[in-house]
Amino acid sequence: MPYNSDRKGFETKDGGLIRVNGSGDKVRIDIYDGDERSPGKHTRDSVNYDTNTGTGRIDSHNEDKSERSSTDTTCYLTSACIQHHLSKFNDNCYELQILRWFRDNFVSQEDIEHYYKTAPMVVTEINKQPNSNDIYNGIYHNVIVVCVRAIEQKKYDLAYNVYKESILNLEEQFGRQALQKRLVMALGGKRNLGFSN
Repeated sequence: MPYNSDRKGFETKDGGLIRVNGSGDKVRIDIYDGDERSPGKHTRDSVNYDTNTGTGRIDSHNEDKSERSSTDTTCYLTSACIQHHLSKFNDNCYELQILRWFRDNFVSQEDIEHYYKTAPMVVTEINKQPNSNDIYNGIYHNVIVVCVRAIEQKKYDLAYNVYKESILNLEEQFGRQALQKRLVMALGGKRNLGFSN
């Protein structure tokens, strides 16, 4: 993608633009599907992300700004979709629409609350890994794609079991690391817990 200094971003083949801004740990990526200088002629998705905490959100609007949405990126299913689709990501992508429908119709409130309580911790830990792109790619192909196919085939029990198992596995793998770090910090360092350097 060529960089256009007048538009201060990278032009896409179809005349859109990708602009990256930020300072320190805060990053903002604006994705326009048309000429951003022409009011009412483009949609925009903005990814606001804190690389230090792994938290952020995606804000979107349509051409005339009559429709807006905002999504918390501390959801690792959303993060996996963002990573997979990259510049083509839309908060209303097919996979997320299907998963939201499934969540609203088949997942218990208790499970939903548990997911949103632990997901930010898991996302933070995944984002610290040097192979975080590979991890999100694995979540996309082994959880999201499998669940979406099962839902399409009305195999709701299979979709639920894959979803639930993935949450437990990711919590075990990444949530435990975050909890251990918090415990160490709360108790004053590794030496107080008997850990060696």
